Parts: sequence; C-alpha cells; structure tokens
Amino acid sequence: MITELGGTDQVYPRVTFGALPDDVLLEIFDFYLTLLKAWFSLSPLHDAWHTLVHVCKRWRSIVFASPHRLELQLFCTNKRPVQNTLDIWPELPIVISGRRGMSKLQDANNLIAALTQHNRVVKIDIEDIPNAFLKRMRAMKMKNPFSALTSLRLISTQINAPALPDSFLGGSVQQLQELYLDGIPFPLLNLLLSIHDLVKLSLWNIPFSGYITTDAMVTCLSALTRLQSLRLGFRSPRSRADRENRLIPRLTRFVLPALTSLYFKGDSDYLEDIVTQIDTPLLAQFHTTFFNQLIFDTPSLRHFISRTDTFKATHRAQVTFREGEVNVELDVRSGGAFHEISSLAISCRPSDWQLSSLAQVCDSALSPLPTLELLEINIKRSWQDDVDIAQWVELLHTLTSMKNLLLHGESIQHVALALEQLTRERVTEALPALQNLFLQGPQPSEPAKKMIGKFVAARQLSVRPVAVHYREWPNQTWQQMHWEVGVR
Repeated sequence: MITELGGTDQVYPRVTFGALPDDVLLEIFDFYLTLLKAWFSLSPLHDAWHTLVHVCKRWRSIVFASPHRLELQLFCTNKRPVQNTLDIWPELPIVISGRRGMSKLQDANNLIAALTQHNRVVKIDIEDIPNAFLKRMRAMKMKNPFSALTSLRLISTQINAPALPDSFLGGSVQQLQELYLDGIPFPLLNLLLSIHDLVKLSLWNIPFSGYITTDAMVTCLSALTRLQSLRLGFRSPRSRADRENRLIPRLTRFVLPALTSLYFKGDSDYLEDIVTQIDTPLLAQFHTTFFNQLIFDTPSLRHFISRTDTFKATHRAQVTFREGEVNVELDVRSGGAFHEISSLAISCRPSDWQLSSLAQVCDSALSPLPTLELLEINIKRSWQDDVDIAQWVELLHTLTSMKNLLLHGESIQHVALALEQLTRERVTEALPALQNLFLQGPQPSEPAKKMIGKFVAARQLSVRPVAVHYREWPNQTWQQMHWEVGVR
C-alpha cells in the first residue's frame, strides 16, 4: 500500500524541470512543438518556439542548440517590422508570408527586407499581390540564387499583373519542391530546367500575357521526373492563331513516374498535345475543365485514359448539368463505397450546348469505358424545353458498356423522350448492356411512364430485358415498377 510506504511522494518523488537533463528537456520541447502542429494550423505556429526561449536562459540555450531538430524558423510577414526581427534572432531559416491588405508602403518594405536574405529564405507564400509590389519585385536585382528555397506560392487577383523577369530568384532555385503561381505571368522554361526535385507544380489562372506553348510545357515536364502533382489552368481560351500552331508530337512518349494527380483547365487541343507526349503509370486523380468550343475531338485523351491503369476500373459515372457547366465524374468502387478518380467539365451555359458538348466528349474521350456499370444523370439548372431530343439520343449511343442507368428528378422526362425515340430504331444498338433503369425523385408524369414503358416492352421483345426501379428519396428502398405498355 502506498500509505504504508509513507505517501505518494516517497514512491513518486517530485522532480522540478530544473533537475531534468538537457536531452530530456529537448525531447519535451520537440514533443510540445510537434503536438501543436498536429492540433492547429501551421501558420501561427512558426513562432511557437518563442514561448520556450523566453522561460529562462538555459531553455533558450537548449532550443537554439537544436534548430534543425526543432525546425526553428523566422516568420516574416507584411505586418511585422522584419528588419528588427532579423536583428534580434539568430540566423534561422526564413518563412515569408504576405496576406491581404498589402497596399501600404511599409507592408511591401517588410517583405522586400525579408527577400534580401536570399540564402536563408525557405518558403515564400504571398497572396493577393498588388501590381505595385510585383513591379518592385521586378526591379529587385537578385543576382544570387535562393539556395534554400523549397516552396514558392504567389497569387495575384489583378487583371493585368506584370510578368516576373527570368532573373527572378537569381534565376536558379535548385532545392525548390513546390511551385504555385496563380494569375502571374512568368517565363518558366529556364527556371524549371534548373530544378531537379520539384514535387508539386501549380500554374493556375495563367493570363493571356503569360501563355505557355505546349512545346515549352512538354520540354519542362520531361525534366521533372519526381513530380507528383501538376495543376495547369488558363484564365481564358487561346487565340485562333495559337490553336492553329499545334505541337508536332514526338515519336516516343516520356514517363512521369511519380505523378499521381493532374488538374487541367483550358482548351481541349492543348491537353491533347500534352497527353500525347506523356505516360503516367501512377496517376490516381485526373480532373479537367474545358472551355466551350464547337467541336471536341480528343482521340489522344481517349488513348491516355485507356492506357492508365486507374481508369481501367471505372464503375460509376455521374453527369451533372449546372448553370455554368456540365460535369462528368468517374468513380471506382472500393470497400463497398465509390471514390472519385476523375472529372471532366465543360464550361458553357445554354442547355443544348452543354448536351452537344457532353455527347462529343463522351464519344471522343470517355468511350468506351468497359467496366462502367452505373451512369447517373442529374439536372441542377433551369432547362430549355426546345433542346433537340436527338442530342439525348446521341449521348445514349456513346454508352455501350453501361449496365445501370439512374435518372434524378427532371432528367427523367428528357431521357424518357430519348428512350422512346430508340424504340423507332434497332432498340439494342443503343445501351446494349443496359439491365436496370432507376428513377429517383417525384413520380414521373404519365407521358414519361408511357415512353419508358415502350422502351421496356421493346427490349423485352429483343430478349434483352430492362427492369425499372423507383424511389422518391435516396434513403428509401428501391421498388420495381411494372408498366405494361405495348409497342405501337
């Protein structure tokens, strides 16, 4: 019994922090800082070590003796008097962070003072950059490379942001692992060719003045063998002259062996030129947004998808019509649930344009998907009633491997018209693998029921029956419908 031994203090004697050896205190400090990073967002915790060094001289000595172990950094922002910070603390790695409200001259001066420490800066993260600050960055004479920089993130929301010069960052950042430019034109070729360890590359909202030719883009990508994530997005469609000046494909493709995610926004022919040149054996996420155009002809995209293992196991496709775009999401089934692996969106507004573009893309890029089992169609926008029913029929003709079709709400009426149209031709030529039709939402109208009934009856006669199931809400059980409607 503890009481027989004279109390808890004799069994567990009290020890003050002052009695702990330095190595034990270092372990405690490391655990404390690691725990804070796990619990909270990273940005405010660059200064967490300040609390430790202000306790006493001994703690200060232990902390500064292990800057790498404790990942000590100086956090320089546009709101801090950076020069005073640099004078107070040891020469630790510098993180530069700029946020909104950088219109004041002193804000820019603080960041410029931090940028002059080129050999100590490990991260630059500046948002909402005004053009005046970009012009000052252009004027800086950066003759020395940023040898310690591992992450660069610059975002501008200005319409006419000035381009950064080729000499920015001293023209070489060999340790860079993450590059994120949003809305900022920048000559990339020489910079990217000097980087060997880049893991994440994001060039988004590329303005017209910063247009990157496919030839230059392919040249850059071919050298990035460690790249894991690529985001490439343009602010607006290319000019006709740019579209006509297409890249002549190489005879052989190069491999991006580590790439797992690819995001693209731009013209379809630009992406065509890129995917013609590359193989991505580990690609697991592929998301694309095309600008609107009259004709979508993407055979190279189809071949790219077909030779990428991840997309060979597509089980579900979800088509959603919205006010500004139509989107197709591709999912795989894992552990009883669906997981998104890819999406393809087309930016356009009129209903008939959305439907026509979708049919073209499905035919030229997404067909066939041999493992596709389920297609869902959902309309989340006001729909024009004068859309040619032939466009719906054209879309259905591209879905040769689909076994199950799920229609949500308003889409029931429109697809029902297309299904009735199929009864007037060889009914098994479209949707040859279809086995089940699922309807979810308010009870279909009587005309819609009759149209679907005609299709079901025609398939019954063709010895390829289709069962119809209905429920009003997602949490309800499916009920099989029996509509006895003859074929006229």
